Amino acid sequence: MNVPVREAVRSKGWGRFLLAGLLCLLLPVAVAEELVATTQAEQRAEAVTQVVLGILSYARWPVEPTQLQLCIVGPTQYTDDLVKGTTQATGRPVTVQRLLADHPNIATECNAVYVGRLTNDEHTRLFASLIGKPVLSISEGGDQCTVGSLFCLRVGDEQVSFEVNLDSVARSGVRIHPSVLQLSRRRSAVP
Repeated sequence: MNVPVREAVRSKGWGRFLLAGLLCLLLPVAVAEELVATTQAEQRAEAVTQVVLGILSYARWPVEPTQLQLCIVGPTQYTDDLVKGTTQATGRPVTVQRLLADHPNIATECNAVYVGRLTNDEHTRLFASLIGKPVLSISEGGDQCTVGSLFCLRVGDEQVSFEVNLDSVARSGVRIHPSVLQLSRRRSAVP
């Protein structure tokens, strides 16, 4: 295989497909299935990271942070890529840390929170602590979108999308560019 063909295969996303096929031929079926599932989980985590960074890039705080602080609260499925820390397309660094739901300084230490699975009581206390504070919230589970979160992710096998809770946005103190509404209608495909 010459270099241009190899680059074309890699740029079209076929590399992972071919790798999965080769693994199925060379490895026992159970091991190959596990590796393919891991790759799909990694792809979802990468897609979630891109969606979260996209959402954050459309947000403006009353006092813009030089370094955005994103806090992950509760157990999550798709934050493996996010916890590595990252930089937005604008060049602004994003620091990511995990906090317990009852951490007393979430509203002052975090510009944004990524909310995983919480008990109803933890969820209620967390969002009560955020009332009146300019903190952008993104819930991994979509069922919380009507109860406090500004954004709710919808993660599927083939795509990552999100919903916007306009009531919560209006009360948050964080300004969201109107273009984000168009993004919420567009689907982000998982490669």
